[in-house]
Amino acid sequence: MSLELGLDTFGDIANGPDGTPLHPATVIREVLAEGELADRLGLDFFGIGEHHRDDYAVSAPDVLLAGLAGRTERIRLGTSVTVLSSDDPIRVFQRFSTVDAISGGRAEITVGRGSFIESFPLFGLDLGDYETLFEEKLDLLAAVVAEQPVRWEGSIRPPVRVEKVMPATESGHLPVWVGVGGTPQSVVRAAHYGFPVVIAIIGGSARQFAPLADLYRRALSEMGKPELPIGVHSPGYVAATDEQASEEFMPHFLPYMNKLGRERRWAPMGREQALQQLGPDGAVYCGSPETVAAKIVDTVQVLGLSRFQLKYSFGTLPHDQRMECIRLYAEEVVPLVRAQLGEG
Repeated sequence: MSLELGLDTFGDIANGPDGTPLHPATVIREVLAEGELADRLGLDFFGIGEHHRDDYAVSAPDVLLAGLAGRTERIRLGTSVTVLSSDDPIRVFQRFSTVDAISGGRAEITVGRGSFIESFPLFGLDLGDYETLFEEKLDLLAAVVAEQPVRWEGSIRPPVRVEKVMPATESGHLPVWVGVGGTPQSVVRAAHYGFPVVIAIIGGSARQFAPLADLYRRALSEMGKPELPIGVHSPGYVAATDEQASEEFMPHFLPYMNKLGRERRWAPMGREQALQQLGPDGAVYCGSPETVAAKIVDTVQVLGLSRFQLKYSFGTLPHDQRMECIRLYAEEVVPLVRAQLGEG
C-alpha cells in the first residue's frame, strides 16, 4: 500500500496586519484557498477539524468540505476530527454522504472525542456521560455506515429501526477513521468496528506510540479482521532552512502552547522545551524539506504507517506562510519521503 501524505487544519485564527485577530469569515476563505492549493499540488488528503472555540474558525467542517468538493478534483476530503460525542451519527453520515456525492467519492470522516469539551455545554450534553456518549454513538455510526437496515438500541436515545439512511453513497462505503490519543481502549474499540485509526501525536516522540500501533494490529488479528491503515496527525511547518522554519514557527507555537497550558494547568513551556519538540525526538515536524522528510520517514517506519497528516496551521501563523509551507511540503517534502521509502 502506497503511503498517503496529506494536511490537516483547524482553521486557526491568525492575526491581521494590525496585530488583531482576523474575522473567522476571512480565515474560512483562507482554508478554502489552502485546500485548493493542496489539490493542485497533488497531495493525497486534506482534513479540516471541528472546534467550538474563539481561536479556531471552523465549527462545521462538512460545510467547508462541500465547498472544497466543487473546487478540487482529486484530493480526498475529510475531518480531523468530527466530534462524534456531541453530534448525531445519522446526521454525520448524511452530511458526509452528501459531500461524497458532490466530490465524486472523495469524502471520509475521522471521528473522535476531540481535544476540548466546549461542545458539551454548547449542545446541552452532560460531561458525566462522556464515555457513554462516544461509545454508543460510535456503535450507531458503525451500523449506519454499513448502509444496511439499522436495528440499534442504546441508552442515549430511542431505538433506531430504519431500512435505509439516505442519501446512500455510490460506492456503498463511506470511509470512517477513528482519531485516537494514547489510550489502549481507543485502538481496541476501533479494531472491534474495523475502522482504521489516526494517532494524534502532539507531544513527545513518535516512538512512544509504537506499542499502541502494535496493540491495534494485534487486536485486529485476534478479532479475525484484515490489516487496516494507521495514520498519524502531528503539527509541523516547512521553510527553506531549519533556521528559517524555527524562527517563523516559534513565535506562534510557543505562545499557543502556553495558552493551552494555562487552560489545562500545565507547567509553562520555555523556549528550550519548545525547541526539543521541534527536534528529532519531538512531536513537531518543523524544518527544511530535508529535515521534515527525514522525520516523517522515521515515523512511518517506526509505526508502520499508511498515512501521515501534517497539521500545517498553528496558532497565529499567517496565511501566506501557511501557503508557502503547503507548497514546500507538496513539492519538496513529499518527493523526498517517497524516494527514501522506495516509492519514488
